[in-house]
Parts: sequence; C-alpha cells; structure tokens
Amino acid sequence: MNRYRLLGVLSVLVSLTPLSALAAGHDTASVTVVHGVPDLVVDVYVDDQKVLEGFSFGMVTDPLPLAPNSYRLAIRPAGADPTSDPVLSAEATLKAGDNVSIVAHLAEDGQPRLSIFVNDLSTIAAGKGRVVVRHMAQAPAVDVRAGGAVLFANLSNPNEAKGDVDAGTYAVDLTPAGQGTVVFGPVNLPVNAGVSTIVYAIGSLEGGTFTLATQTISGLGPAPTQVDTGFGASSVAVHYPMQLLVVLGLLGIIGLAVPLRRGLAAAVRSLPIRNR
Repeated sequence: MNRYRLLGVLSVLVSLTPLSALAAGHDTASVTVVHGVPDLVVDVYVDDQKVLEGFSFGMVTDPLPLAPNSYRLAIRPAGADPTSDPVLSAEATLKAGDNVSIVAHLAEDGQPRLSIFVNDLSTIAAGKGRVVVRHMAQAPAVDVRAGGAVLFANLSNPNEAKGDVDAGTYAVDLTPAGQGTVVFGPVNLPVNAGVSTIVYAIGSLEGGTFTLATQTISGLGPAPTQVDTGFGASSVAVHYPMQLLVVLGLLGIIGLAVPLRRGLAAAVRSLPIRNR
C-alpha cells in the first residue's frame, strides 16, 4: 500500500470512529429494576409480556434496553396468572437516552410501593465519583454518614440524596436523623472515578430485613481530550477538533479515490483488445 492510500485509510478511520462512538447507545432507553420487598418473589411484566421471572428480594437487574415509548409495568407473585391483578403497577414514558431505575419497595408504613427514578448522567469531574442514596425501606428518616461525618442529612422514604466525592472507599453507616446512634453499618462503600454508585436502603428495619442493594453507572467521567498515536512510550498525544476530523475524512476519501482511479485506468489499459 503506497503512502497516499495509507493516508486515505487512516484519515477515514480517525474521522469516522469518534462519530460512530458518539452515536452508539442513544437510540434506546435503559431500565434497571430493583427488588426491595422482602418475602416476595415476583414476575415482572412490561405491556403484558413477562420480562423477569422469579425475581427476589435484594436483586438488581442489568440494564434492560427498551425502545422509546410509553409502557405499562406490572409486578405479580411468581407463577401467578398473567391476567391476574398485579401486586404493583405503574406507567412509564421513556425517551431515547433515558436511564431509569424502577424500584419495588416498602413505604414507611410497610406497604409495597413502586417508585421510578431518572438517573443523573451528568459529567463527573476528574478524580471523583458520584454517590446516590435512595431511602426505599420501612424505616424513619436517617442521616447517612461517611467516616463518622454526615454526608446526607434527614433522608426519608421514598427520596434520594446525591453528591460527587473524591474516589475512594468510605465506611458508611446510618443513624436516625439528628441522632448519633448507629442503626446500620458501618459498611465499606467503594466509589470509583467517573462512576455513579447508587445505594438503595431496602427492607424493614423493624422486621429485621433491612439491607442495602447497589447499582453502578460507569462512563460518566470527563470525555478524553486527546488521541494516543499508539507508538509506545514515546508516542505523542494529538488533539483533534471536530472540524479537523471532518476535513481529514474528506481528504481521506479524496486520497483513496486518486490511487483507485489510477489503478482502474491501468487495469483497463492492460486488457487485451480484440479487433472486430
């Protein structure tokens, strides 16, 4: 391959790869389901279609891709007739790019409830991670502490609190709001850079089923500002503004077209010509 053709191929690859990466994953919605109702195994239905079977307390699904639309959600005891009355139901309208968590949990009075959260996908600063705590348990309002210091105060069911903190591992415990007596923990909570760690307090404090479930959303750190040329330790980081990428792409197409046209002309000239 001569240097003109190589330049053309590299230019097309450099220009098209970032564009395809930006386009990926934005045409669907992402839904995560969290089961926070103790002593109840369920089947989960979306528009009368069973999507989860034998879903039990404390489980968190992987993200489920759904096309943008309005959906009917229903939760029934495992094995129940699909046409029977659901234990819990709700309607959700999803847009392309939405990231949603649906939580079956106990209200403060102990009754089952379904709550829907739209997850925060905003960029997290370099070196930091996001902590989201959702109070989904049959329990009074609590203070969420990290290393003995209050991180979120007076968090009540069915609300959430969130903040971006330095990446690291935190010893987290819970106390009744405004008090110092620990009612749960401490437990180690790893917080990774560029990742949203969502903690669900589920179950019943009084009933002895209180526990935590977690969900993580990665890839929220700052977008890379450079492309490594890939030539080892001595490689040079090259910055590519979008306008330059487009120009490179066009030049790449031209660079490919010239040798292709020359090669085609040469091939035609080499064909035997039969006299009529």
